[in-house]
Parts: sequence; structure tokens; C-alpha cells
Amino acid sequence: MSSENSFDIVSKLDLQEMNNAINQAEKEIATRFDFKGSKSSISLEKEELVVISDDDFKLQNVLDILQSKMAKRGISLKNLDYGKVEPAAGSTVRQRIKVKQGVDQDNSKKINVLIRDSKLKVKSQIQGDQIRVTGKSKDDLQQVMALLRKADLSLDLQFINFR
Repeated sequence: MSSENSFDIVSKLDLQEMNNAINQAEKEIATRFDFKGSKSSISLEKEELVVISDDDFKLQNVLDILQSKMAKRGISLKNLDYGKVEPAAGSTVRQRIKVKQGVDQDNSKKINVLIRDSKLKVKSQIQGDQIRVTGKSKDDLQQVMALLRKADLSLDLQFINFR
């Protein structure tokens, strides 16, 4: 058995679950009385959600429906980066929402600083859009996981490849 244990810190969004949440939200919008005759829609284009509705109020209602469906499916709302509401064709409004995947450089540095300041006997290194944490004790690695779960970071973290 190796003397080093490790795990990876990633931030990934399950796109299949996201599609399911969008489909459920679309069904609810189609059946709700207050959306009869409205031009409301939600679509996923590559790494971006596009929400279209008649006006700001209905757009906000569509976002509330989508967020509730995402929460029910276990998708974190931290992975969404909301753009500004802009006018679209046919007297409608559109909002683009970027779906964040991976740990960006700023958050990677924050996580590394948090791990370093914890004084635990572990090492962390940035590997592209994920971070590898290694240490001799599995207990130290689990303490790092607990520390990062408590930390108020702007993205949802998952811990994978724990060995």
C-alpha cells in the first residue's frame, strides 16, 4: 500500500440532470395559467442557458421555476453566472446564464491558501481545472474536505478519486 493518500477537488455540473431540470421547468411553464399565450422558453446552448420571456416579471418567474427544479434534482445554483437582462426580438427579454465548469484560477488560489493556512500536513497542487490534495493521513484529507465544505466559495465543489 502506498504511503501517500490523495483526492481531487473538482467543480462539475451534471449536464444530463440539467437537461432534466430544464425539461421539467418547460412542462410546468406550458401548463401554468399565468403563462398562457406567453413566449417563455429555456434552452441550453453549449455551456450557456438562454431564458426568454415576455417581460422582466415573467422572466423572473421562469428563473424561479428553473431554480426550484434544479434544487430538487440536486444541482447547485452556485454554478450559474447570471448575465444581464437584454431586449430580444418580438418585444421579449432574454437573459443568458453561463454554466461554470471546473475550478477557475482565482478559486484555485483561494482553496490553496485555505489548505495552507489550515496547518494540516497535506500538499495541494493545481492541475488545470482541478486541484490534487495529497497527504500521509486520510484523517487530514477528510479534515481538508470538511474545511472546504464550510468555506464560503463561489462554486460547488466535489471530491473525487479519494485513495
